[in-house]
Amino acid sequence: MTERPRTPGGAVPPGRRGPRGPVPPARGPQPGRRSGSGTLPPRPAARRAPAKRDDRTGGERTTRPSPPRRPPRRPASRTSMRLKDPMRRLNAALLMIAFVLSLFAGRLVQLQGINSDTYEQAAIEQRLRKIDLPATRGGITDADGNPLALTQEARGVFVDPTRIDPAKKTEIAARLSSMLGLDIGFVLKSLEKKNTQYVPLAHQVPPERGKLVLSLGYKGIGNVPESRRSYPADAVAANVIGFVNRDGDGGEGLEYAYNKLLKGEAGWQRVEISPDGQHIPMGEGQTKEPVPGRGLRLTLSQDIQWKAEEAISAAVKKYKAESGTVVVMTPDAKILAMASYPTFDPNEYSKASPAQRSNRVVGEAFEPGSTGKVITAAALLEEGLVTPETPFTVPDHIWKLGTEFEDSHSHKTWKNITFGGILAKSSNVGTILASENLSNDKLHSYLTSFGFGSPTGVGLPGETPGLFNPTSKWSGTDRYPISYGQTISVNALQMASVYATIANGGVRVTPMLVAGTLDGEGHFVPAPAPQSRRVISQDTARQLIRMLEGATTNEGTAPAARISGFRVAGKTGTADRYVESSSGYDGYTASFVGMAPADDPQLIVQVVLQDPKKKYYGGEVAAPVFRDVMEFALKTRKVAPTGTAVPTLKMFAD
Repeated sequence: MTERPRTPGGAVPPGRRGPRGPVPPARGPQPGRRSGSGTLPPRPAARRAPAKRDDRTGGERTTRPSPPRRPPRRPASRTSMRLKDPMRRLNAALLMIAFVLSLFAGRLVQLQGINSDTYEQAAIEQRLRKIDLPATRGGITDADGNPLALTQEARGVFVDPTRIDPAKKTEIAARLSSMLGLDIGFVLKSLEKKNTQYVPLAHQVPPERGKLVLSLGYKGIGNVPESRRSYPADAVAANVIGFVNRDGDGGEGLEYAYNKLLKGEAGWQRVEISPDGQHIPMGEGQTKEPVPGRGLRLTLSQDIQWKAEEAISAAVKKYKAESGTVVVMTPDAKILAMASYPTFDPNEYSKASPAQRSNRVVGEAFEPGSTGKVITAAALLEEGLVTPETPFTVPDHIWKLGTEFEDSHSHKTWKNITFGGILAKSSNVGTILASENLSNDKLHSYLTSFGFGSPTGVGLPGETPGLFNPTSKWSGTDRYPISYGQTISVNALQMASVYATIANGGVRVTPMLVAGTLDGEGHFVPAPAPQSRRVISQDTARQLIRMLEGATTNEGTAPAARISGFRVAGKTGTADRYVESSSGYDGYTASFVGMAPADDPQLIVQVVLQDPKKKYYGGEVAAPVFRDVMEFALKTRKVAPTGTAVPTLKMFAD
């Protein structure tokens, strides 16, 4: 047998396997080792075991070093429960189950015993909703009961954000915004609201459109019963009636002024909502019934209102005017028509501009011009300073305190023209000369008594009282243009009321538009009687009417206002037009206001055209509109001609 080679000291050669695995190569002598601080002393040489004699070979053999002893194993730690002890395991499991059951039992006692009422109420709140129940808005009719505004069945569309499919939010928002006319951003925001299950999207939706919304089949979209405002006469009296906005409140006109009365008192209802967003009929609910609003019956005549609107619309277009108004009223100040142009359809109010929706009859101030001369004439007659036959010498212009005043047309000097002739021919210079003995305070007092500078009391929103300064603010020459209707401003109803006062024998009555109210059963309650006061005597009023008849003769300024078979009295007006936006004068205001029959006045009609372009004299553009409207109104009201002859007005003294 060949012996394996050995290295000195009995070590196994490098790369060979020892008795317990590979042995690393022996390191050579290391006389010194480096440490972090210097050279370490050399390791001592390993002690060699004493050699023994090999009996088989007779040689010596070296004893292998014994392997190092393994350290004794650490005894396993003792646990509190041995796996081999099933009883202890069972007891622990039972204890754990008992503990969990005690927690459930405690919670059950809390839910059904201690806090049962609280949790029961929370459960009810979770499945019930509180919805508003708008009161039925009162209707508005004309004097004969024809509906001008009424309430119809509608739907309110709402969303439950907790039931909306997140993947369909954009799709739902796009469809609903298109169908309901809403902004898509608003709809998306409503769909994403947190901590609520009821978000209103749209009100006053027509029933058929509400059904169409439900037919889309989206979960979380529902509707509730509501009402919506409808205007069956469309644009007729729109600027008077106004409209109701999406929130159910009046936005303009009478709808705004009488909103609280018309709207009534809203109620509410707590209802159960089904998974598809509908009211569960048999669900538990509580209700506070709404109180219906009261209706309004107006003094307006729908037919006369329609005619007034048709006539002023045609005139504005014909003469390329900026705007126009017509007022029709009785001597005791009941308003039969109040027309403005431009106008709008209240069923589609959102398409109209603020200017189209405004009521220019009360909201627009203008200088009345020669129609205002009637107040100066009334003051002079009432104070006994003149009579209709008092003669004057009147040139076509005059200088006062360094300022020139002139008539609208050049003419030779009128000698011995009567005061009645001055009014019929609408002479500015003649009015200045006739009023020189009338003090500023007296003139101001009469203008105030006729209603200048104060609201009319008709109760419409947006009314301007006009511009009328106290005498302390008059300049040295202000009294002269004021005497013939300039340097002051009024609204159209104020001016119409002046002529109604004269037609009423000198008694001014507060203009009346609302005749009374109606309850839910149609019972009529008349409005309180309007205030009245005497401004001038009946005799003065009669003289004024006689003088105003002269304006409609061939020698006056408004023969175009005459109506076959009727005596007509009235006055033209042509004034410089003040434009507030530019703080200056631009264009003209043309007007005519009159009454018929002159010997027994039944109706007053006033026409105003702002900034007509083709023609601008009141006798040319406003008087024909007066005739058209007055003739229709007389027939509608079944006013018969009096049959009396028109007396001759003495224009010049002998």
